[in-house]
Amino acid sequence: MWLRIYHKCHCILHDVFRVFVPEPHERTPVTGINILYLLFPFLPLIYMGYLARRPDTFTLRLLLLPLVVAVAVGIYFRFMWTDPHHNIYNWGQGLLAEAISAKAIDFAWRKEGMLKIDEVQPGVTKKSHAVKANGDAHKKPATSDPATSSLAWLYDALEVILSNRGLGWKFGMGIHVPREERSLKRNSFLFATFISFVGSYMIFDLLESLIKLVPGVGTPHGGTIFKAELPFFYRYTLSTAIHVATGSCILAAFQLFYDFITIFAVLLLGSSPSAWPPVLDHPWQSDSLHIFWSKRWHQILREIFFVFGGFFGKSIAGKFGLLFGTFIGSGLYHELPAYALGRGFDTIVPLFFALQAPLLLCEKVWYKYTGYRVSGLYGRLWVYFCIIIVGQPLSNSWHMRGLGGGLMLPPSLSPARQFIIPSIRYFLNGTGTNILEFIVGST
Repeated sequence: MWLRIYHKCHCILHDVFRVFVPEPHERTPVTGINILYLLFPFLPLIYMGYLARRPDTFTLRLLLLPLVVAVAVGIYFRFMWTDPHHNIYNWGQGLLAEAISAKAIDFAWRKEGMLKIDEVQPGVTKKSHAVKANGDAHKKPATSDPATSSLAWLYDALEVILSNRGLGWKFGMGIHVPREERSLKRNSFLFATFISFVGSYMIFDLLESLIKLVPGVGTPHGGTIFKAELPFFYRYTLSTAIHVATGSCILAAFQLFYDFITIFAVLLLGSSPSAWPPVLDHPWQSDSLHIFWSKRWHQILREIFFVFGGFFGKSIAGKFGLLFGTFIGSGLYHELPAYALGRGFDTIVPLFFALQAPLLLCEKVWYKYTGYRVSGLYGRLWVYFCIIIVGQPLSNSWHMRGLGGGLMLPPSLSPARQFIIPSIRYFLNGTGTNILEFIVGST
């Protein structure tokens, strides 16, 4: 009897799952007509963000939560880019579905709503609350009133939705903020940010273009970064180069988009330069995994990882549960969207991120028994081993499913493919050397 009940429940859950996440052959192709549907999940999220900045909306937010998650997952996993070169957009849609779901959960479960550091309830600061308590009718709380401004509600919603690091918010307290190296004078700040934008664009373009030169890896159908036909040394030299280039591309992409948003906010919206501190803190200079993950790597997805595992882990096992839950949540966040590629689920990705928790505990054990923190040259070599060597199966998993072959930049907008790589090919043409052989060595 129990077996039949289990089987029945399993079938029901499977059918519900397939309603929101159909099989690849049952998904709806994205066309010029239905592409606007991809914007629809933002509407309930914006409303949820608005409610999170209004008092006494806890019950309404809880009731709205299933709708927000269902719409995001149902749309982004149902509509599919069918061109193999556009398959990476399916991965991006999966990431977006997870981000929207995590934000909705974060907005819903906090009974008091999303509070800034000096607030006692949304829009009401401690100072204004004290004034009200003293009966001063001439003072009004610092809250946005939709009646006085038709767009105040939208500003409140977008402000909390786009505050990924939580700077100035209670949920972001304790987060590391990289030291600002740019001048905070508006014109100088914009110029320095523009130079950073251009540099990040060039780095991203060059590395992404070089990855596309690798047979198999650079195709939409994907291929392994470990080329069995190469001798041992060249095989792992190539795999290491691809892995480092992949990580550097991710870093450059984060910097690129952050610089673009910063310029838009400061130049067109009048935002203060001080509101846009650096997003990265020289991650390649890390000399411990703790420094790498908690400070030097970007913290944009920190709250999402807490939602997907950290908070749950903390409720079960305290700080250790928070540590393991956060990295398990990170692994799930990075892998679940890849299911939208139609290539299945690979446990390698969540295993890599979950492995970071015991590796971080190893640093604590080292400090406890030696009295010395992991740091210096050996600490940096330790970080490079954990990220560059141990992390290669992670990149391999993504490239096996076509990550490197996706259309990220049109060739017409790629200086590397228009000028740099053709120039290198022309230079090497007389030597009879293939550009890939030039990079990794002759076999």
